[in-house]
Amino acid sequence: MALNDVALASRALIRIGAAPITSFDDGTVQSEIAGALYTPVRDALLSAYAWSFATGQVALSQLETDPVADYNYAFQLPTDFLRAMSAGTGGKGRGLNYRIFRGALHTDVEAVILTYIFQPEEEEFPPYFNQALIARLAAEYTIPVTENTSRAEAMFRLAEGEYERARQIDAQQDTPGKIEDFTLIKARL
Repeated sequence: MALNDVALASRALIRIGAAPITSFDDGTVQSEIAGALYTPVRDALLSAYAWSFATGQVALSQLETDPVADYNYAFQLPTDFLRAMSAGTGGKGRGLNYRIFRGALHTDVEAVILTYIFQPEEEEFPPYFNQALIARLAAEYTIPVTENTSRAEAMFRLAEGEYERARQIDAQQDTPGKIEDFTLIKARL
């Protein structure tokens, strides 16, 4: 079942024994806390790992203003950008030297393909990520809602376990990476 942002936050509040919310603006303390913490916690969890469901590739648009130093070209990052994984050119999404600087990608080539982590809609989150996010939200909500630090510590431990489990599940959805161009392998040939 696809969950939206309020449903995810409500499940996290229920985990710590608080009342669920109907919106982030329903006027309760819980909704105020949930609304303030939801987006930064979600984005931090999404950008902490190269989730298969939140990884995309896009050809970037070159900006009119060139960088001041170090690189020759600057490119606009996508609006849903959270974190760069790699950049490439000529039909490859990796292998390019670049730097993210002040909201733009700087490099020395005229065309760039960016592999990046984006912010998908909550309805696109797989169940394993939902559980990790709910656990992390519950941990973050515990002190402001319950003022119980020992419960918060326990919730953070549970959240870390859910995060690791979600990472393991997600990692099984891709072919394992291989070592390319490693000098010790070339030396043995």
